[in-house]
Amino acid sequence: MSMNGGPGGPMARNGATPASLNGAGRFAGRRHLSPFFYGWWIVTAGFGSMAMSGALMFHAFGVYVVFLQDEFGWSRTTLAIAFALQRVESGLLGPIDGWLVDHFGPRKMMFVGIVIFGVGFMLLSVTNGLPMFYLAFLVLAVGAALGSFMPASVAVVNWFIKKRATALAWMMLGLAGGGLAAPLVAAGMETFGWRAFSFASGVIIMVVGLPLAALLRHHPEDYGWKPDGETTQQAAASHSGMDGFEADSAPPKAPEPEYSFNARQALRTQAFWLIGIGHGLSLVVIGAVNVHFIAHVHESLGFSVTIAASMLTIMTVTQVVGQMAGGYLGDRYDKRLLIVVAMLFNAGALALLAFAATLWMVVAFAVLNGIGFGARIPLTTALRADYFGGKYYGTITGFSSMVVTVGIIIGPLAAGFSYDYLGSYTIGFAALALIASFGAFIFVFTKKPVHPDARRFRPGPLIPDVPEGPETPSQVPVATR
Repeated sequence: MSMNGGPGGPMARNGATPASLNGAGRFAGRRHLSPFFYGWWIVTAGFGSMAMSGALMFHAFGVYVVFLQDEFGWSRTTLAIAFALQRVESGLLGPIDGWLVDHFGPRKMMFVGIVIFGVGFMLLSVTNGLPMFYLAFLVLAVGAALGSFMPASVAVVNWFIKKRATALAWMMLGLAGGGLAAPLVAAGMETFGWRAFSFASGVIIMVVGLPLAALLRHHPEDYGWKPDGETTQQAAASHSGMDGFEADSAPPKAPEPEYSFNARQALRTQAFWLIGIGHGLSLVVIGAVNVHFIAHVHESLGFSVTIAASMLTIMTVTQVVGQMAGGYLGDRYDKRLLIVVAMLFNAGALALLAFAATLWMVVAFAVLNGIGFGARIPLTTALRADYFGGKYYGTITGFSSMVVTVGIIIGPLAAGFSYDYLGSYTIGFAALALIASFGAFIFVFTKKPVHPDARRFRPGPLIPDVPEGPETPSQVPVATR
C-alpha cells in the first residue's frame, strides 16, 4: 500500500510517523516534517486488526464447525446459534460499543477490545459443553467489536472525507487478507487440534493487536491535521474546482461543511432505516456462508475440508478485487447504485451455490460472492458516514447494527434448519438468495437526509468584508428593502 497521501495517490506534504505523533494538539500550528499523512498509519492499524479478526474468527468459524461437530456431535442449527448469539451481542450492545468509542476514543477502546478478544479464544480452547461454548462466543463477539472494526472504522471515517471509500477499502482489505489464511487455519487445526489452535489465536491477537491499537487517533484536527491530509490551500483549491487557479469573475464558493447527525437525529430519518433493513437483508448470504459453506462443500458435495478451505481462498482473492474496485468507484460514482450491484452479486452467488453439483460451480460461486462482498464492505460503511457524518459515527453504526443483525442471524439459522429438517441446504440457500435480492433494491430508494442545520446554510461566494459606513441601497439586505 502506498503511503504517499493514499494508495497510488500524490504524496501528502504534511505528515507524521507514529513515533512523532504523541499527543493532541502537539502539531497544531506547526509545519509537519514527515512526508506521510498520518491517516494512512491509522488505515494500516485497521488493516492489521481486520486481518486478525478475519483469519482467526470470521473466516475460521466454518472450520471450527467441522471439528466441533466431530467432537461433540452438535447439530448444524446448534452450532449456528453460537454465530447468532455473537450477532445478537453486536445488535444489543452495538449502540453501547459505538458510544464508548465516540466518547473515550478509538485507541483506548481498541486496547480493551484486543484483551477481551484474546481472552475469548482462550475460553473457547477449554470448552467442555454448550454453555461454555456459547459464553466463549459472546466474549469473542464483544472483543471483536471493540478490538477491530468499530474503533478502526470510526477513526478512518474521521480522518478521510474525499478519499473515505478508498481508505475504508484499504482498511477492510485486512478482512479479505485474513481469508487467504483459511487453508493455514484448517491445516493448523488438523495438525495441532482446534483447542491448541484457539489458545494460540488468543496469544497472537494480544501480541500483535496491542501495538496496532497504539496507532489509532480519533480526530485529525486534534493533532493539527485536516481530513485527507490537505493543506488549507489545497482545501480551498479543491472547493473552488479550479485546482488553485481561480477565475477573477468567479470567486470560489465557501465549502459546504460535512454535517454530523447525532443518534437521535439519525434515527428520525428514513435513510437510517432503509440502510439498516437493506443491509441486513443482504447479509443473510454472508451469515449463511460463514457458518455452513465449508460443511456444505465437504459433506453435501463430497470434497475435502482442505479443498473447501481453498474455495475460501478464491473467494478472498476476488474479494480483494471487489474491495479495491468498490473503494475506487465509491469515491467517484453513486455509492447507492454500486451497493445494489454488489449485493445482487451476493444473491446470485448463493442461488448458484444452492444448486451446485460440480467443483466449477463452487468456484463460480466463490468468484461472484467474493467480488460482491468485497465491494459492499467499504461502500456501505462510507455511505453511512457520508449520510450522517463522522462525529457520532460509532454510536449511529451501533444503532444500525441492531437492525442489520436481524439479517445476519436469519441467514445461518435458516440454512441450518433447511439442512437439519429438509435434508439439504438447497431450499434454504435459494430462499435466502431471494431475500438478499429484495434487500439490494431497497438501496435504490435510500436518499441522503438533510441535516436540520443545513437548511439554514446556503454556501455563497467568498467575498471581502465590506467596510463599515453608511448603507447604500445596494448594501441593504433584500428582505428589508
